[in-house]
Amino acid sequence: MNYLTAFSYIISHIFLILFFYLFMIHRYSQVATILIYFLLFSVLCILDFSKLILFPDSALCYVVSTILQIIATQTSAFFTARRQNYQTLFIGLSASSYVIAGAVSSAIIKIYTGNSIWAIIGSIAVHFVILVFLSFTIRKPCLRFQEKGYEKGWWKMCLIPIFFYCSVSFIAFFPHTLYDNPDNIIGTVFIIITMFASYIIVLSYIESEAKRIAGYWENKLQESYIRGLENRHYLVAQAEQNLKILHHDIRHYSNIIDSLLEQKRYEEIKGINEQISHMADENKVKEYCSNLIVNTILSNMMNKALSLDIKVDLNAKIPKEIPVNDYELAIVIANLFENAIQCVKPFEKEKRYIEIEINCMNNQLFIQTKNEYEGEIILDSTTKLPKSKKNGNHGWGMQSILSFSKKISGTVGCYLDNGIFHIMLYAKF
Repeated sequence: MNYLTAFSYIISHIFLILFFYLFMIHRYSQVATILIYFLLFSVLCILDFSKLILFPDSALCYVVSTILQIIATQTSAFFTARRQNYQTLFIGLSASSYVIAGAVSSAIIKIYTGNSIWAIIGSIAVHFVILVFLSFTIRKPCLRFQEKGYEKGWWKMCLIPIFFYCSVSFIAFFPHTLYDNPDNIIGTVFIIITMFASYIIVLSYIESEAKRIAGYWENKLQESYIRGLENRHYLVAQAEQNLKILHHDIRHYSNIIDSLLEQKRYEEIKGINEQISHMADENKVKEYCSNLIVNTILSNMMNKALSLDIKVDLNAKIPKEIPVNDYELAIVIANLFENAIQCVKPFEKEKRYIEIEINCMNNQLFIQTKNEYEGEIILDSTTKLPKSKKNGNHGWGMQSILSFSKKISGTVGCYLDNGIFHIMLYAKF
């Protein structure tokens, strides 16, 4: 019986590694990743041989070997994953929980048929069906979550596979197996079904929530973009009207200048030229950078700041073509700008000041905002970035900034210096 169990475990290990390979974004080459997984497979098989064949009656050996297998499995997942975070741990723990269903199926088929061959074939079939089913249902969401890299709250998600794994293990394998207590089969099957349903429902909810938030910010961006275009259209129309008036009045200025020339009153002529130049400058449409999308958002945010009597020192160097998505960069800039505006809005006029520098040149991106700040900043222990005072978590704007930073492999940092709050985002492409 132990040989059948050992062979069943070997099959489970194969599908465990396939799950790792399909559901994780790896940091190493394909060859290196396969070699690491082969080493993991060898270690797991040796430990199985120890607890099932060499010392089948030793509970201590079973427990120690199982713990070592868990450590080896999760360490390998962390070592090969692109990002070492709670999402990686969640995938590793989930893989262990999923493959346990195949081992259970082997025992159940053996109990009901008494045939070891059918038990092995049935175990392989169940493993294969589960892997294919999960590949079509949750693989893409898992890869998307790893790609985005945001890990807030994922440590709680890790509790789900831990409790499922422990529940099934204690009912089906240790200290008594299903062979000893076949009455536990129905309960075990329903726990496994509940596990699959829970994963699909929870991951679907997280993905739908992520899409809802992304849709919200996309709508906010589009709204800001449209408002910025409207403002720009108004400014262009106003400037055109003023220039028509200036063009109409230029002949009167010309007559005045001719008259002053005859009187040799050159200082007055210089003043009139300065007045004409000043009027022409006033009717120029302000362009903050060369990128249309970002410039439109900046125009809208500048108008909002001016309406609140907030002085803004803006220096933006953003070309027409940039190595990141225009809309995503615009969202980040809008979020940082909006956060600074909300921070200084309640202050006295002298303190309503924001300094913003944006540079997206020479294959690097640098964004920095500075503004007055009063009170204490609540920083997240993991990200070291400000948390919302309302709910103790990052606001949606900060979450969007974090997500963008991780997507472009950038860094975000902040600090408070003599009452001035600084926040910076940097990435090199």
